[in-house]
Amino acid sequence: MHPYSLMLIAWVAVAIWVGFVILLNRKIHPKALFALFMVELWERFSYYGMRALLVLYMTSEIIKGGFGFTDAKAYGIYAAYGALVYLTPLIGGVLADKLMGFRKAIVWGALLMALGQFTLFLDNQTTFYLGLTFLVIGNGFFKPNISSLIGKFYKEGDPKRDGAFTIFYMGINIGAFLTPLTCGAIGEIEGWKYGFLTAGIGMMLGYFIFILAQKSGWLQEYGYPPENTAKTESAKKIRPMIPYLITLGLIPVVWLLINFNGIVDIMLGFLASSVIIYLLIQSGKYDKIQKQRIWVIVILLLFTTVFWTFFELAGSALNLFTERNVNRHIGSFNAPTTFFQSVNPLFIMLFAPIFSWIWIKLGNAGKEPAAPYKFATGLILLGSGYLVLTTGNAYAVSGLVPAFFLIMLYMLHTIGELTLSPVGLSLVTKLSPAKIVGLMMGIWFLSSSIAHQGGKHIAEFTTVDEAKIIQDEQFKSRIEDKNIVKVIESESFHKLMEESSVDKSLIDESTVTALNTMADSNMYAVATLFIKEKYEKAIQLETEAEKQKAIDESTIRFLIYGNDDKVLGQIPEAEADKLINESISGTVISSLRIDSLALGMKVFKYLGYIAIGCAVILFALGPIISRWMHGIK
Repeated sequence: MHPYSLMLIAWVAVAIWVGFVILLNRKIHPKALFALFMVELWERFSYYGMRALLVLYMTSEIIKGGFGFTDAKAYGIYAAYGALVYLTPLIGGVLADKLMGFRKAIVWGALLMALGQFTLFLDNQTTFYLGLTFLVIGNGFFKPNISSLIGKFYKEGDPKRDGAFTIFYMGINIGAFLTPLTCGAIGEIEGWKYGFLTAGIGMMLGYFIFILAQKSGWLQEYGYPPENTAKTESAKKIRPMIPYLITLGLIPVVWLLINFNGIVDIMLGFLASSVIIYLLIQSGKYDKIQKQRIWVIVILLLFTTVFWTFFELAGSALNLFTERNVNRHIGSFNAPTTFFQSVNPLFIMLFAPIFSWIWIKLGNAGKEPAAPYKFATGLILLGSGYLVLTTGNAYAVSGLVPAFFLIMLYMLHTIGELTLSPVGLSLVTKLSPAKIVGLMMGIWFLSSSIAHQGGKHIAEFTTVDEAKIIQDEQFKSRIEDKNIVKVIESESFHKLMEESSVDKSLIDESTVTALNTMADSNMYAVATLFIKEKYEKAIQLETEAEKQKAIDESTIRFLIYGNDDKVLGQIPEAEADKLINESISGTVISSLRIDSLALGMKVFKYLGYIAIGCAVILFALGPIISRWMHGIK
């Protein structure tokens, strides 16, 4: 099956499902919900398009349309981008509350994000950082305000409110599910820049849907700017321009932080320390019960940061691991790397209703576990996912682990996410003092920002130094024997075989099947290079230099063998140099795979143990934390 066929099937299935949900709920909820649902779907389409493509794009070789960045450099840029995406909503939320209103903030954010994707489509390093900057700032205006706008349509205590946000959350995951199947496939097959272009078009669709909702009156009276309370006429004129001026000021700042992302480490480290100190000082202003509830938030904030730090490696270290070390053949289908980014949102859509039902049933029976135990369970599932992946090492062939183990990792991580994430959001609103609920929620989301940046340092432990490999004696021994070269990439092998003088009548059915399997897989074909006459003479020479000179001057032919060792054909002599270069290139790739597999498995195993260790600590602290919650589950 071609990736585009699967993409089309997914789109049709989602369209039917969305139509069913809207039809089922159209009389229960206002039209605004469904419009904002679609706007958020397209915004997530844009964001997850970036998440699926970014690291692959940066590390891809220049000849394949990427920048050829080292793994470490790519991880640093990705981490800074992810960290800033979770920081800028603090600014965008304040500007919307005080100056813009939700509508203008959403429109401005959507346009900035579309501009960011279209800037990335220009496909050069100068505009690359600028495109990321637009995406970060645009997300800050868009992300916090569309959720806040939905809340305006439901009064506090309205039983339909939870249902509305469930539908909205489904839009988020549908966007996250479709993006790797669409932007990812287009980016990998047609060229990375076309993936960004597709994401930009999706963002513009979201923008037009929002404009249509405004003009149709579906947004009612909500989302307009607050009253302009400036005292002078000049101040009244300047006030609406402030958010746009701040945007201009943020552009060089964000650009600098993405380019020199080590600064983000210092900034977030200072911010995290300041937040913890602030919370501990604030807790002293309240009575014993509220004080201990704030302590609970601080403790769980530390553990949730560990969870998201390990979890968010999906877009960086795990993404490259999938590219290099996962046999992406599922049956006869060779899945693009980006398709695996759809696994998590797919599992969320499947398991979220089940978990919602489980918590309700346990709650009604008085058996629902307290938050620290849910958090600990989430950490165990997270760690188990990494340990399951490492068991795939025993089944690896040529540095490639079966895709089953990666899918199992994502399934366990998703169940862990559902055990921890919604619980944390709900818990903060219940444990926080009424006057600072909004601030506490912002602090809670800060953990995701810190997690992205912290994940950079973990991901760097999985990096492989190509230059070091090439200098390694073991690598040199792999390419010294020019008589047998075992690492011709399958695509090249297939193409050259088609162009060769193969006598098709000599190839039996089993040979055709074998050759087609090699051509359609990520595995390497076994080839033999024969060097006529002069090679035979060269091996008699005394010095290595004379031998190599004779080999270089020889006629090299590429012979294709059948199952019975009969020569079926040969590659034209003009292809000889190309074959040698490709075989050496294949050796580099093979070496990278073997080395990165060993290194990745070592790091993932440690992550699994650390996550489970944190869970054990949290289980031990469970009784104390539960007591400090004073009756709140």
